[in-house]
Amino acid sequence: MPQPTQPSVLRRPRLWVGTGLIAAVVSILFALLYVGGNVNPKGNLRDLPVALVNADAGSDAGGRHVNMGEQVVAGIQKAAKGDHSIDWQIVTREEADKRLGRGKVFGALVIPQDFSTTVTALGSPQPAPQGKAAPPTLTVLTNQSAGSIGSSMSSQAAQKAAHAASAQIGQELLKQATAQKTPLPTAAQLKLADPVTVAVADGHPVGSRSALGLSAFYYALVLVVCGMLGANLVNSQVDTALGYLHTDYGPVRKREPVRHTSRVRTLAIGMALMLGISLVMGTLVEVATVTILDMDASHLGLLWLYSVATVAVVGIGSLALFAAFGTPGMLLATIVFVAMAVPSSGATVPLQALPGFFRGLAEFEPLRQITEGMRAILYYGAQADAGLGRAWASMGIALVAALVFGFAVTRLYDRRGLHRIPRPDAESGSAAVAGTPEAPDAPDAPEAAANATA
Repeated sequence: MPQPTQPSVLRRPRLWVGTGLIAAVVSILFALLYVGGNVNPKGNLRDLPVALVNADAGSDAGGRHVNMGEQVVAGIQKAAKGDHSIDWQIVTREEADKRLGRGKVFGALVIPQDFSTTVTALGSPQPAPQGKAAPPTLTVLTNQSAGSIGSSMSSQAAQKAAHAASAQIGQELLKQATAQKTPLPTAAQLKLADPVTVAVADGHPVGSRSALGLSAFYYALVLVVCGMLGANLVNSQVDTALGYLHTDYGPVRKREPVRHTSRVRTLAIGMALMLGISLVMGTLVEVATVTILDMDASHLGLLWLYSVATVAVVGIGSLALFAAFGTPGMLLATIVFVAMAVPSSGATVPLQALPGFFRGLAEFEPLRQITEGMRAILYYGAQADAGLGRAWASMGIALVAALVFGFAVTRLYDRRGLHRIPRPDAESGSAAVAGTPEAPDAPDAPEAAANATA
């Protein structure tokens, strides 16, 4: 007698509703996080750190000592009172170089030692011969190693401040020229109206093969993705080895006998395996980027250790989420390690140009800490206070939290008898006593019947 044809699973409303809801949540969440964090960096900009260096020694003019550099600084501070987008940090040149070399500032505006001398020379009744007078110069220093967009914003703000200072100085020089009652040629008037030359230089150069200061972010992102993918691989392979899942190799299906194992032991097995493959993945990431792609890098031993540790911590954290939440844990890990992490990493758009929500995320999101540590290794000579110390501490805290959370939850599940596969009843007969695997799932029943017939 022919068997009735079962209706297609596509006719089940639960399939459409459940899948549709998950897809909708993922779509809107990723869109809001990725685009929301970067859609208006100038509008969100607040307290971007920029160094302001006044090395001007001053000059004697008209029987008095003047310091044009102090006037420039005062003008910048006055303009900044109503605009909190830039945090002007008045420091010495030595301190500015240190902060540039640790990624603490995104750029600098430097007033040179001879600034007053060169300015007053322009207003002198007997100017230096043409071609011999050095023009007043303000230097804007960039810092791509701290982030290309942040460096660009810093450069724009410093150049704007420098040109505003030049216009103010030009007004004073024109007044002095008018008071001398000596007619000036039009070219001379134009020169006096905007007398300062603004030069732009790299305050902390990075190598030509450093992705314009973004190689640290890309490297860190690769490590995070490797940790997540490694955790997914470990999770499926452990379940396969325990007989909880079958493995398909093309048309061939293989399934191991079920080994009833506690959730705590399953998680421990997965974490041990994750530590092993972290050695492989971290090593190969460094080999691929440094050896094959010739990425600029130093401190290769420390880079290797940092790479392996990052993959291991991200992987163990992901396994803890998988063990606690099951299949939804994979989506949760993607949200934590990617969706919320990338826009709050401060790698492309600086944290100072992000909305407050993302600045809050950046305090604990792992990718930001990992990127800062990677920048310290690749760009800042592996200095602890350049972000490497915070990165190691954050990884240690994350590792402990993952271990405590993962084993606490799985222990709770085990104590309540919430086993992944129900254990065979002790009274069910000799098959259970002998440790015979459970009856296969319904989809595998025809396969078992075919084997029995054979």
